[in-house]
Amino acid sequence: MVISLNSCLSFICLLLCHWIGTASPLNLEDPNVCSHWESYSVTVQESYPHPFDQIYYTSCTDILNWFKCTRHRVSYRTAYRHGEKTMYRRKSQCCPGFYESGEMCVPHCADKCVHGRCIAPNTCQCEPGWGGTNCSSACDGDHWGPHCTSRCQCKNGALCNPITGACHCAAGFRGWRCEDRCEQGTYGNDCHQRCQCQNGATCDHVTGECRCPPGYTGAFCEDLCPPGKHGPQCEQRCPCQNGGVCHHVTGECSCPSGWMGTVCGQPCPEGRFGKNCSQECQCHNGGTCDAATGQCHCSPGYTGERCQDECPVGTYGVLCAETCQCVNGGKCYHVSGACLCEAGFAGERCEARLCPEGLYGIKCDKRCPCHLENTHSCHPMSGECACKPGWSGLYCNETCSPGFYGEACQQICSCQNGADCDSVTGKCTCAPGFKGIDCSTPCPLETYGINCSSRCGCKNDAVCSPVDGSCTCKAGWHGVDCSIRCPSGTWGFGCNLTCQCLNGGACNTLDGTCTCAPGWRGEKCELPCQDGTYGLNCAERCDCSHADGCHPTTGHCRCLPGWSGLF
Repeated sequence: MVISLNSCLSFICLLLCHWIGTASPLNLEDPNVCSHWESYSVTVQESYPHPFDQIYYTSCTDILNWFKCTRHRVSYRTAYRHGEKTMYRRKSQCCPGFYESGEMCVPHCADKCVHGRCIAPNTCQCEPGWGGTNCSSACDGDHWGPHCTSRCQCKNGALCNPITGACHCAAGFRGWRCEDRCEQGTYGNDCHQRCQCQNGATCDHVTGECRCPPGYTGAFCEDLCPPGKHGPQCEQRCPCQNGGVCHHVTGECSCPSGWMGTVCGQPCPEGRFGKNCSQECQCHNGGTCDAATGQCHCSPGYTGERCQDECPVGTYGVLCAETCQCVNGGKCYHVSGACLCEAGFAGERCEARLCPEGLYGIKCDKRCPCHLENTHSCHPMSGECACKPGWSGLYCNETCSPGFYGEACQQICSCQNGADCDSVTGKCTCAPGFKGIDCSTPCPLETYGINCSSRCGCKNDAVCSPVDGSCTCKAGWHGVDCSIRCPSGTWGFGCNLTCQCLNGGACNTLDGTCTCAPGWRGEKCELPCQDGTYGLNCAERCDCSHADGCHPTTGHCRCLPGWSGLF
């Protein structure tokens, strides 16, 4: 069979065109691309050998035909026809379970991957933190990572990041696994808050709440336990008595002065006082000591800081507050007030004379020499005179010396400024110009005399004497009541100074300054007005023409020769 070259080329060209037209766009290097052979038919113009009978002659022994024999053979010639051609080609397509996307074959998951991607047919690769066949289930609190296959390491209630596995610590904890509490002094989320607790209080690592040590209270433990409480949370009651102060932590009682014992229930023993009864009392003569202060409470008849002194003469009893009632020189017992009488007297208060009044001596046969009207009594034994207030002397015949008064003229007068003192009562009789109990107060302004009862008559701000009302005049005035100005030519206090003003100048009666007459000037008016001026204080200006100035007093023009007129 003979096939022409042109027929072959036509067939190959047709086959390539068909292959190109049907070639797959897939990337043949994609491992998920599969291929198979498929048949298909094409209509082609094909050449074929067409047989035909060909007669030819060959040499033979047939003499009749001239040694030529007739032979037959089948020959072929190229013919063309249309026909169906079955072809085969390699077909590329996505392997089962994959589908075409662009030039690639991607896996197909019948159940869509919610939080992940399809990596193989019906196989999802989940994002960290998600699991399940279609990645739709979030990781539980104990797992993380792809398909939630990693176990969380977080502690103390920390949250585990489902993607990275990192621990997000709960408030109050720290560390990569949240295994540690916040450091002392910090609390809260990430331990960023600073505790504000005081007085050694501990801080809750979660909330920051202060846990107070015993003896403290308040939000920040800033306060001591309130009075009467102590110990943890200030819940224990203080047992201290008698004003004892309870220690806010231990409850131990600190006793006030004068008390001792565990609960301050025991007073200091006799002779002791102060804090913890540690000091010794210093009281004498039976005085008792205040257990708190140590102050002495003296027995009757004694006084002083340590009860070391007897009561002053004339007093007795508790605090020496009682007054002795003994008379006639009887001595009072400082404890009870009982009287110890002198010889010649008897009675509870020594009020009874053993001799009749006016007599004295052992036998009461002597007559008293005292001036009876000035005498209280005559001593029944010695005859000594006891003078009434305001009198003195051996026989009570002398008045008190100036400045003294009272019993035996022993009291000193308090009168001042020349006042008279009553020798009996000490009452002051003030001299003119003073008043008051002791005559120490001058009379008020505008008054004078005895008891300041008279009114001053001075005028022009003159000063009035509080003694006799005489007036001391101010400068420029004179007279009994300072109502008369100084005469012309005098000035000053008492008008005793002479004016120095000249040329008719007037003198100020107060300070002697000069007021010059018109036409004069100077401190003493000794200078005439300057040329061109005249009048009072030389304040006027001359207005003259053709003149030799003007008169310094009147201002009249002094005309030059040949001129007349006012100006």
